[in-house]
Amino acid sequence: MKKTSKIYIAGHRGLVGSALWKNLQSKGYTNLIGRTLDELDLMDTNAVNSFFETEKPEYVILAAAKVGGIVANSTYRGQFIYENLMIQNNVIHAAYLNKVTKLLFLGSTCIYPRDAPQPMPEDCLLTGPLEYTNEPYAIAKIAGIKLCESYNLQYGTNFISVMPTNLYGPNDNFDLEKSHVLPAMVRKMHLGKCLEENNWDAIREDLNKRPIEGISGENTNDEIQSILLKYGIRINSSEFAQLASVELWGTGAPFREFLWSEEMADACVFLMENVDFQDAIRENSSSIREIRNSHINIGTGIEITIRDLANLIKQKIGFKGELVFNTSKPDGTMRKLTDPSKLHSLGWHHKIEIDEGIEKIYTWYIAN
Repeated sequence: MKKTSKIYIAGHRGLVGSALWKNLQSKGYTNLIGRTLDELDLMDTNAVNSFFETEKPEYVILAAAKVGGIVANSTYRGQFIYENLMIQNNVIHAAYLNKVTKLLFLGSTCIYPRDAPQPMPEDCLLTGPLEYTNEPYAIAKIAGIKLCESYNLQYGTNFISVMPTNLYGPNDNFDLEKSHVLPAMVRKMHLGKCLEENNWDAIREDLNKRPIEGISGENTNDEIQSILLKYGIRINSSEFAQLASVELWGTGAPFREFLWSEEMADACVFLMENVDFQDAIRENSSSIREIRNSHINIGTGIEITIRDLANLIKQKIGFKGELVFNTSKPDGTMRKLTDPSKLHSLGWHHKIEIDEGIEKIYTWYIAN
């Protein structure tokens, strides 16, 4: 890519897209374009085609998606598969029609089978059943990989796919119903800490920035405590102390891997600058050459249990209350560790570990 190349980032305001935008700018790219949902609905085929015909981007990074944690994935199954398929199909096909030089499609490691070998190599795709709770989202992302792969093989395009592990960082989603596990824990424990310190100014400031089901800092104390209780954040007073408790879903036993979003962006830009589809192909050993699993994992290869993660966040935030694991709620997949060997062989490694990352995300959350 040239520094003046026109680069379209689909989903440039989200966790992933904003990190990509920032990384490209820091590397001197001067011709970035993005559109908000109000400006361009990526589920509208005609609108997407018109945008590509008018703007003619040379490079495309497809970071737009409907995303969420285990609650949202379980509740909005139809929306997750339909909206993601529509977004992917429209953008990838328009990129082909308008002769985009290179496209990078972002998926997720939930594409891998529920009982995949750990760590999960790219080659284990489609070798077993998916985890039920996020199956619709995973199927959409698998379809995106295969769409890129198939267009490359039939039309000679240069579309590459990457599968990032669990991400967290600036501009994350802290909605208590729809967010992923790490930002949800950060917000819950921050609010729990404010409750036990009787810091209602901080609670109201938090809710004014991010209302919960319409409840903001303008509501009464009782209304605020009621909505916090709904999401498992409560105060437990005694004659000796005022301590809060925070409820978390599941047993805390599953392992998860986490990558700072700005490092994921750096890996993506590295691949856009240095790796083409042909570089990502692995030939199988049979006499008939089959092009499969050309996607690339982006991860750390390091995992932590949800329980240990919760305790680490508790320590970093300074929350003194109790963590309550609701074992009646689902755990999801027990392990989801990526094998980043392919990415390492191409020349990129992560640097930020989870303890440093939690300090960074909490600092960002308080400031924003």
